[in-house]
Amino acid sequence: MRLKFALLAGALALSGCSMTSYTDAEVASVPVSASVEMVTPPERDPSELQVLFWTDEQRSARFREMENWFAGHEVPASPAPRALPQGEPLDAALASEIKALMASTNASGVMVLQDGKKRFEQYGLGLGPQDRWTSFSVAKSFTSTLLGAAVRDGFITSLDDPVTKYVPQLTGSAYDGVTVRQIATMTSGVAWNEDYADPDSDVAKMQEYINAYGADAIFAQMKTLKREAPAGEKWLYKTVETNLIGIVVENAVGLPLAKYAKSKIADAAGFEGDMFWMTDPRGGSIGGCCLSIRLADYARMGQFALEGGGDVVPEGWFVDAGDSLVDFGDSGFGYGYQWWTYPGGNWGAQGIFGQAITIVPSRNMVVAIVSNWPTASNNDNRALWRNLIEKIAAAD
Repeated sequence: MRLKFALLAGALALSGCSMTSYTDAEVASVPVSASVEMVTPPERDPSELQVLFWTDEQRSARFREMENWFAGHEVPASPAPRALPQGEPLDAALASEIKALMASTNASGVMVLQDGKKRFEQYGLGLGPQDRWTSFSVAKSFTSTLLGAAVRDGFITSLDDPVTKYVPQLTGSAYDGVTVRQIATMTSGVAWNEDYADPDSDVAKMQEYINAYGADAIFAQMKTLKREAPAGEKWLYKTVETNLIGIVVENAVGLPLAKYAKSKIADAAGFEGDMFWMTDPRGGSIGGCCLSIRLADYARMGQFALEGGGDVVPEGWFVDAGDSLVDFGDSGFGYGYQWWTYPGGNWGAQGIFGQAITIVPSRNMVVAIVSNWPTASNNDNRALWRNLIEKIAAAD
């Protein structure tokens, strides 16, 4: 898990390609607010941007203001935010247990929705209801939702289309013959080494490709990758592949993910606050990481997915996206379209340092958590929250 976070620096620079050009008529079919604007932070020493090496105090402050550290798009809130009325509060003893776990795991916010109503809301680490918090890999599930939207809108004909139909730069690479569906489930069969302790790993070499190829670095490096398994037969977590999903969508639609997300996520899910989504050097959004929204809007995103996504995605999209399309043995865990699946039929999004949206369909429940764990990954913390969510769901 720690290695997933280390990929952030590469993700910021490696999603480089030019978006496909479309006619005015084609792009006009996608509602886009002219107020989605690029934000450029003050120039800083590169050493200050090494998120992995921020102190605990720096993370608690900067996770609330990533727009002051990295370039990105500001996506305005929905003109008609979804109301989250107050529901019956959780039992006092259970609420106390949540607060205790928040303190012990350094969580900055927890919200529990049931039937679309708030049953619990608590903040810490200086975060308030109007503040944003960074997502890390929770953004992957947003990117896969935009993939569904691009299919629904007809920009992507089928998930079984070859990746090279939308990213021709990869023709002749190990991605020849790999489908969009296979990168959505991370089953491309392409070998990738994310070991940052290994100076010869693929991820460690990213900077070399950036230095040599600039905006074309991702393609130059991906063309060197070898196949280790037939496409569709082996699961391997690769943030670089979610970045590739983002490029597929952006090339197909002709817009950065953030601009497409204005109508397809922010407006559709009824976000009450603005969303910030970090960009790479080409001006596109980073598909695998790095958007920032309010705690309540993480919960709204979960509710939107739980309810099926309305007419934004194809009918039944989230049934598949949140299903265990890849099973991790008999553990009860698995992976869908950039969503994790858990024992008992629950599913959700998760990111390092303790970010999560967990969906409990059997109880019509969503739990959103944002945190600043002392370390990027902590399987014990993840298990503690998963167990407590099961307890919340089982309560009256």
